Amino acid sequence: MKPEAQFAIGQTVHHRLFDYRGVIYDVDPVFLGAGEWYEQAAWTRPPKDRPWYRVLVDGSDHTTYVAQRNLEPDTSGGPIRHPLTPHFFSGFRDGVYIPKQRAN
Repeated sequence: MKPEAQFAIGQTVHHRLFDYRGVIYDVDPVFLGAGEWYEQAAWTRPPKDRPWYRVLVDGSDHTTYVAQRNLEPDTSGGPIRHPLTPHFFSGFRDGVYIPKQRAN
């Protein structure tokens, strides 16, 4: 049984350790990154068998790959400032981004 994701695409989140806000644009049911990256960047060694999220970082032009345990809901209700938000989302309503419809 796969662990259930606590967060959804379009949800704004806050990183517990690094104190930044962001919006989730993709969810992996388990860690799908490179082993070398995990060894170098995931210094707290979050579990690989739990959900991981791709996040657009507020006020920046970069993205992050974050373990579920390092995230919490963002309670500010404000939008995220990132140049890729229009690429992934069609709007922002009631504190949540609306994902664009993807063509198959």
